[in-house]
Amino acid sequence: MDKAKVYFTDFRTVANGDGLTAKLKKLIRKAGIGEIDMDGKFVAIKMHFGELGNLSFLRPNYARAVADVVKALGGKPFLTDCNTLYPGSRKNALEHLYCAWENGFTAMTVGCPILIGDGLKGTDEVAVPVRGGEYVREAKIGRAVMDADVFISLTHFKGHESTGFGGAIKNIGMGCGSRAGKADQHNAGKPVVEAEDCRGCRLCQKLCANDGLVFDEAARKMRIDPDHCLGCGRCLGACNFDAIHFVDDNANAILNCRMAEYAKAVVDGRPNFHISLVQDISPNCDCHCENDAPILPDIGMFASFDPLALDQACVDACLRQQPLPGSQLWDNLHRPGFADWGDPFTNSTPNSEWRSCLDHAEKIGLGVRAYDLIKL
Repeated sequence: MDKAKVYFTDFRTVANGDGLTAKLKKLIRKAGIGEIDMDGKFVAIKMHFGELGNLSFLRPNYARAVADVVKALGGKPFLTDCNTLYPGSRKNALEHLYCAWENGFTAMTVGCPILIGDGLKGTDEVAVPVRGGEYVREAKIGRAVMDADVFISLTHFKGHESTGFGGAIKNIGMGCGSRAGKADQHNAGKPVVEAEDCRGCRLCQKLCANDGLVFDEAARKMRIDPDHCLGCGRCLGACNFDAIHFVDDNANAILNCRMAEYAKAVVDGRPNFHISLVQDISPNCDCHCENDAPILPDIGMFASFDPLALDQACVDACLRQQPLPGSQLWDNLHRPGFADWGDPFTNSTPNSEWRSCLDHAEKIGLGVRAYDLIKL
């Protein structure tokens, strides 16, 4: 099988030279985005607008750079994301748009409209067959995402409390799922709370998607209500004391496999292109209403027609970095008795798992893991 091509440039600039947005434009043109026929076509640019309170999401300037290139190629771009399962600022289209605006994403700043992919209440979806899927027969994808003629993902590559890292596949698969689609991906397992480790701080309860956490006032301990828990794993990232973990050891792996199949449903059969910026590598998802210190140094910008090769290249680049002092990763590695797992993402969040996503994505034909890195 042929290797994919992944293009890379770092974040270095020189005085009076090109800025980062100009470098991004050059990168994606060099990577071949101009080979896609965009003339008069609707072009979805899928990205994460960031939860309110989070400051590690990609700046609107990067979205503007991609939209400008699309327009120069004759395309009609729009930025898009789908609504979330959990409480927060993005669970319906109105709140989602207000959140995007407050975080700097407006038609004026990004140079194109912003559409919430699954509609006002997260119910505007299309059932998309997954060719070769083992876990998902039909993926529930936001209608606006599927109505586009061309699909582009613009991803902030960072850590994640369940999937190890959030890369292109997660941005596409989980991000383009409607609210029902997100629940479909998260139904592999449900966590438990270890009472002896629970401090009763209730931080996890604030992020629960569906009243799945119940606080015992007498014992001052949290517990899971299995009838309401969606298995989204948000509570794992919220707990600072490692009191919550999945009962099913394969829960994260199955989530990763479902996510890869959703991503394949989104990109199958139409032109697609993918960009990842590896910077502000926070330990948790940009869905959090806060962001912890980066666990690794900023690395650079990557682009490819292959989302799997892109994720693999970003992972490989991260594996070559040293932990940043004062980060969650650094603290874990210097904790007495901590078991070193050999990679920064698992070491940052030991309950997470990421390899199954890449393995399964290759198995179902989403892309290839072998790549040639072309540096600009």
